[in-house]
Amino acid sequence: MRAIDVRHLGRPHVICCWQVDGCLVDPGPASSLPTLLEEIGFERPRAILLTHIHLDHAAATGALVERWPDLEVYVHERGAPHLIDPSKLLASAERLYGDRMEHLWGKILPVPEANVTALSGGESVLGMRVAYTPGHASHHVAYFHEESGTAFTGDVAGVRIPGSTLVVPPTPPPDIDVETWHRSIDLVESWQPSRLGITHWGEIEDPAAHLAALRENLDLEARLARELDEEAFNAQLGERMTASADPEVREEIAQANPPKYQYAGLERYWRKRAERES
Repeated sequence: MRAIDVRHLGRPHVICCWQVDGCLVDPGPASSLPTLLEEIGFERPRAILLTHIHLDHAAATGALVERWPDLEVYVHERGAPHLIDPSKLLASAERLYGDRMEHLWGKILPVPEANVTALSGGESVLGMRVAYTPGHASHHVAYFHEESGTAFTGDVAGVRIPGSTLVVPPTPPPDIDVETWHRSIDLVESWQPSRLGITHWGEIEDPAAHLAALRENLDLEARLARELDEEAFNAQLGERMTASADPEVREEIAQANPPKYQYAGLERYWRKRAERES
């Protein structure tokens, strides 16, 4: 088991691909594929396990399957159709990233349906226990590697960059659901993992303290997004980032979890919740 730094846009500690028993958990974006291939020695992975299909986690999947046409891909059933036909996913992402799409994430290829195994949660695959863990994304799963006691959590266990103590809940639109996210954190904690393997970034050796900080910061940011406008929210987030890390590490945090999307996801969450309750 090892953490592979794919060095997104040349920067360390932004996106981590986990190599576990020959499998790749969240291979990252196609823009970082040359680094990933070099790190795995250009050898075919056993399989790809996706926590979710956001481009920073999964955009290299199609290119990997093109290289190895029999490569199996595991993904939640809600995300599977968008791997097979990524047109809607790309249209949504282009609204966020505009003409920076290819620079950020590379060329995104479809995955043939025959290569995709859809998950719903509750399965065991390739030595991993699978759980459905929405809240950050409606199609998010986590994997528990029981032999090592490691939970591979994608974004549901947040962002924590080496050199900083700040645990950030990534909240881009459109799927943020705070209450559901809390239940997913509880589920991960119920595994009693000895460590967490997060995508942004690496191994977390204090799971209980980390998840407690995540809960606290998720509630804090949700409250601030409800009470403040975007400018004031970003100022608060900036102050906490400044207090927690030096300038280089702050750049890594900002690239792993762009602050400009943090408010947007929470604002949409509150707006949709108000619509449901009205």
